[in-house]
Amino acid sequence: MNPFIGPLYAIKGFNLIRRPGLRRYVLIPLLVNIVLFSAAIWLVASQFDAWMAQLLPQGYEWLEWLLWPLLAAAMLLLMFYSFTLVANLICAPFNDLLAEQVERELTGRVQGEETSLMQALRDSPKTLWNELGKLSYFLVRAIPLLILFLIPGLNLLAPFLWIAFSASLLAKEYFDYPMANHGYSFEQQREILKQHRIGSLSFGASVMVLTMIPVVNFMVMPLAVAGATALYLERIQK
Repeated sequence: MNPFIGPLYAIKGFNLIRRPGLRRYVLIPLLVNIVLFSAAIWLVASQFDAWMAQLLPQGYEWLEWLLWPLLAAAMLLLMFYSFTLVANLICAPFNDLLAEQVERELTGRVQGEETSLMQALRDSPKTLWNELGKLSYFLVRAIPLLILFLIPGLNLLAPFLWIAFSASLLAKEYFDYPMANHGYSFEQQREILKQHRIGSLSFGASVMVLTMIPVVNFMVMPLAVAGATALYLERIQK
């Protein structure tokens, strides 16, 4: 897959969630995203200047023109990505259902038995447990990167590493929904995505950019679930 495949499938995800047959599966994830991202935008707007003053390293004033946008992007990613994890934790049962219905929309069938809304709700403890497992995987890798932001000198590299890290984790987060519906464990999913590294990172980076755009980020979660499902079915599935 080429590096431009990610933006194409992000656009396809947006077009998919607008289809009449899928709109009702988008409603709850959309409402949760609106509430959480509104809170994130308010928090960033109220604390942005104070955070930037703390993050800019002393003695590097001559690099401020370069560091300011990088640190600002990294901080926004950290904040919005944190809220994205919370949104996915809350909406995991509905995202599984949305991925299943996107598959039906694209192929006319689903893997295994079709899940009803009540069944998705009954399975929510198992789904939430799986989400907590993913969250622990992410946190173990995120904490060392966050510590870099506090170390003078090394925090010059932190924004670049955090941006790459966020793209990778967002790809893993959203490909999990269609791939889990096909019976793949999280470990198996990571191995498959390694074989499609450029395409999956391209998609994760596209979602990452959309996450930082106000108003657009309200739609990111259902859009990303739909786009990842389409990309998996059409380009990755063997």
